[in-house]
Amino acid sequence: MRSSGRNSRGSSGGGRGNHRGAGNQRDDKQQRSGRPRPEERRYDVGGSGGGTGDGPRKGRGDAARGGAKGGPRTGAKSGFGAKGGGPQRGRGQGPARPREYDAQVEERNRARHDKPQVKTPKTFPGAEQEGERLQKVLARAGMGSRRACEELIDQARVEVNGKIVTEQGVRVDPEKDEIKVDGLTVATQSYLFFALNKPAGVVSTMEDPDGRQCLGDYVTNRETRLFHVGRLDTETEGIILLTNHGELAHRLTHPRYGVKKTYLAAIQGPLPRDLGKRLKDGIELEDGYARADHFRVVENTGKNYLVEVTLHEGRKHIVRRMLAEAGFPVDKLVRTAFGPISLGDQKSGWLRRMTNTEVGMLMREVEL
Repeated sequence: MRSSGRNSRGSSGGGRGNHRGAGNQRDDKQQRSGRPRPEERRYDVGGSGGGTGDGPRKGRGDAARGGAKGGPRTGAKSGFGAKGGGPQRGRGQGPARPREYDAQVEERNRARHDKPQVKTPKTFPGAEQEGERLQKVLARAGMGSRRACEELIDQARVEVNGKIVTEQGVRVDPEKDEIKVDGLTVATQSYLFFALNKPAGVVSTMEDPDGRQCLGDYVTNRETRLFHVGRLDTETEGIILLTNHGELAHRLTHPRYGVKKTYLAAIQGPLPRDLGKRLKDGIELEDGYARADHFRVVENTGKNYLVEVTLHEGRKHIVRRMLAEAGFPVDKLVRTAFGPISLGDQKSGWLRRMTNTEVGMLMREVEL
């Protein structure tokens, strides 16, 4: 009768009565890992019996509180997979630290962070100097990496306020000191310089009250306010400069500095041989004589001529008026260069940021 009772009780258990001889590898793994199968787990919420152990079990809350107070945790997993029948810690749970140890750690942390900070005196060379290191200023201005800027200094190619610098670590004030590389001034401040290939039909203003397309439409995404250097006729194409450097813009357009501009004009021939001489000698206009600095024929196809005119004046419609007075009205006009800055292969309507070398050339042109 006892043997039949044990067999019936073993067969009624939810999967626990399966014999190992049946080849159930899952039961073997569950027993070896010390973890119960899902259908065998029991959860106590009232602290009474009902688990798989012989004695009463604590609830989940009691076990958690007991573990927090430093006592051993004897949860539902203590009776499974234990060797020797003793209690086993839950998976991933280490012994709780004593409360005295936590208090000591907290006291040490407070003492460490509450300690007053001692400011050591600046004793390294050059600490008493103000300003920034020269190689850092050059790198920020676009002259290359800091290492490359240090090589420029070693090669005696950098000068500050007229004196060549050959030692590393020299400090400068970008707002006051004049810095040059290979004789060209470096734009160390937050100035912006752009070159725009203005298409025909664009008004040479930053804003137009009549709603026409203007230069400001090409720089609408710039936070810094820019303004144009000089003007171009609405129907004239070509290079025009935009910047926020007021002194440079003023000098580039002032007659005293005589910055030259170069134009390509399409006219109808035939042309007399002395046309270039007449333009250089001066053409009388209603507001005075206008003289060209250079003239040459670039291309000739039948009666169609493409001529190049260079002059340093900036009066309104100056090139169109000169050629028209000489008897050759202009069909199309493009400005190809403004001082040392040439248009090159820049496409119509494209805006590009000028290089630091170009900025230095412009500054040298107007003695900045």
